[in-house]
Amino acid sequence: MTPLKLSPHCILFDLDGTLVDTAPDLGLAANLVREDLGMAPLPMSHYRPAASGGARGLLKVALDITPEHPEYPDRKDRFLHHYRRHLSRGSRPFPGVAEMLALLERTGILWGVVTNKVAALSEPLMSDLGLRGRCACLVSGDSTPKPKPAPDPLLLACRQVGLAAGHCIYVGDDERDILAGRAAHMRTVAAGWGYLGDKPDPHTWSADVVVDTPEELAQLIEMRRAA
Repeated sequence: MTPLKLSPHCILFDLDGTLVDTAPDLGLAANLVREDLGMAPLPMSHYRPAASGGARGLLKVALDITPEHPEYPDRKDRFLHHYRRHLSRGSRPFPGVAEMLALLERTGILWGVVTNKVAALSEPLMSDLGLRGRCACLVSGDSTPKPKPAPDPLLLACRQVGLAAGHCIYVGDDERDILAGRAAHMRTVAAGWGYLGDKPDPHTWSADVVVDTPEELAQLIEMRRAA
């Protein structure tokens, strides 16, 4: 594992697939749309790789439709209705995340969340999981005109925590997270434990570091603080 060259003052995380395993509830919502249409449910394993893609990704798997399909708006509304009702039914932080966040808090490193999930979903989810009051910032997909992979949400997070981008690190499980972090001139970490999106090999994303587990990231941060 290649060490970071900068001990961060703040670590910013993607939400779905990085901090929290939301695939169970996203998959449930997609299957409920199928149920509405008289279709049998799909195995949850079908949905997991698409979980970082939001409604677009889940509906592509569930119904094989894209936003260009004439019925997509209705299907998306159904999906979001079901997802809001079951937002935190099965979603939990990934194994090792709680310990990693506790380490950051013990060592005085701020942490925050930058997600493409809209605030109407990200805010209650973070609150339900007991994380909202602990994070230094929560920037959602509708917090800026341009979401990731644009750097705008990450730069807003920097303003909210009062730090320059060079003192922050961004951690995500999709190539767009790394693109956004690089565009914001942050160090980037690819979270190999997440959903990994359309390009499932994080070593091809040009991140500064690839880690396989939250424990590896926690160890890296601990080593940097002790150096």
